[in-house]
Amino acid sequence: MPTKPDDQPNILGSFIRAQRQMANLSLRQLSALTEVSNPYLSQIERGLHEPSMRVLKSIAEALNVSAETLLTQAGLVNEATGDEQVGETTEAAIRSDRRLSEAQKRALLTVYRSYVAASDEA
Repeated sequence: MPTKPDDQPNILGSFIRAQRQMANLSLRQLSALTEVSNPYLSQIERGLHEPSMRVLKSIAEALNVSAETLLTQAGLVNEATGDEQVGETTEAAIRSDRRLSEAQKRALLTVYRSYVAASDEA
C-alpha cells in the first residue's frame, strides 16, 4: 500500500531513529555530530518537523548513511533501482552485521564506497 505524503515525516523520523540506535548513538551524541539541536532532532524523529536539505545531509553523514537514502525516506527522490538498490542493500547489510564493531563497519563502508566510486569513474 503506497504511503500518503502526510506519512513521510513519520517514516523519515522512524528511519533516522532506527539508524541512530543501530549506531549506538544517543540523541545528544547525534546532536553534537550534526551540530543540530537535540530538541530539533527529537522532533524530526517523532515526525513533527521536516528537516532541510542541510540538516538531512548532516544527519546522513553522522549516521554513515547516504544522503540519497535519507532523501528517499523523506519522499524527495524515487526509490533506487538497479545498481543503486544493490549498493543500498550492501551498505545496509554491513551496518546491520552485529559481528562487526562500529569502527569496522565504518572502515568497510569507506572501502566499499571508494571501490564503487572508482568503478563508476572507469
